[in-house]
Amino acid sequence: MGIGKKTKNIGKIAEGKTKEAAGKAVGNESLKAKGRAQKTKGQVKQVIEKGKDTFKH
Repeated sequence: MGIGKKTKNIGKIAEGKTKEAAGKAVGNESLKAKGRAQKTKGQVKQVIEKGKDTFKH
């Protein structure tokens, strides 16, 4: 996995966690849901990249 993609995906996961926590703190369900979706998207991309690496070797 390229370091750039890995870093980008980790950033998306962290940003999603932050949005989710902020939404939870202020009681904003929409923000919480957006954060959860962004976090999940980053995690899925991480799994895909790891799968690509597995098949390369």
